[in-house]
Amino acid sequence: MINKTVENAAEAVKDIQDGATLMMGGFGLSGIPENCITALLQKGVRDLTIVSNNAGVDDFGIGLFLQKRMVKKMISSYVGENDEFERQLLSGELEVELLPQGTLAERIRAGGAGIPAFFTPAGVGTEVAVGKEVREFNGKLYLMELALEADFALVKAWKGDTAGNLIFKGTARNFNPIMATAGKITIAEVEELVPAGSLDPNQIHTPGIYVQRIFQGNNYEKRIEQRTVTR
Repeated sequence: MINKTVENAAEAVKDIQDGATLMMGGFGLSGIPENCITALLQKGVRDLTIVSNNAGVDDFGIGLFLQKRMVKKMISSYVGENDEFERQLLSGELEVELLPQGTLAERIRAGGAGIPAFFTPAGVGTEVAVGKEVREFNGKLYLMELALEADFALVKAWKGDTAGNLIFKGTARNFNPIMATAGKITIAEVEELVPAGSLDPNQIHTPGIYVQRIFQGNNYEKRIEQRTVTR
C-alpha cells in the first residue's frame, strides 16, 4: 500500500496558494481541522474561497482566517456565531453564498460523485433561486444546483491509517466524509495514526483512495461553541 503520511500540518498544506478553493470539514467547532487551520494562518495565504457549513467563531476555527482577511468568499449554510463575518458581509468586504444546509451537503456529495448538477425543491421562490434554472417535475418546481468541488479538502478524523483510511467519531463526522471525496487533493489530520491494516474494514467511513495526505495532529482544543448548563 502507498504510505500517504506527511510529517505535520505545515508539510501537508505547503502547496496551498493564494486564490485556492478549500473545503473545510466541521459543524460548528466539532470536527474542524485545527492543525491545518493553524498552519495556514502561519503560511498567510490570501483570497481563499472556503466551502464550510459555518465560519467558526471570532477567535477560533475559520473565524481566525476572517480576522486576518484571508478569505475572499464563503460558501456556507450557517454563519450566525461570528461577528467579524457579519461585519465583513455587511460592509461588502466578503462575498458570501448562503445555501440551505441540505443543498450544501448535496452539492458537495455530487461533486465527489462526479454528478455535475441536480434539481431540488429547497429554495424555490426565495433569494436562493435568483439566477438559477427552475424546472417543473410532476407538477412541482425545482431549482438546478451545481456540484461543488475544491482544490483542497481539509478534513479531521478520529483515527486513520498510513494508507489514508479514516474513521470519524460521533458528531465530528458531519461534513468531513463527503468533503473528503470532493477535493482534488484531500488532506486528513487524525488524532491517532496507525499502520495500514490495523483498522477494521467494517468501521472505515472514508476509504483511503480519497485521501492524498495524512498526518497525526496534536494539541486539539475541541472547544465547545455554545456551552449550555443547568443548575
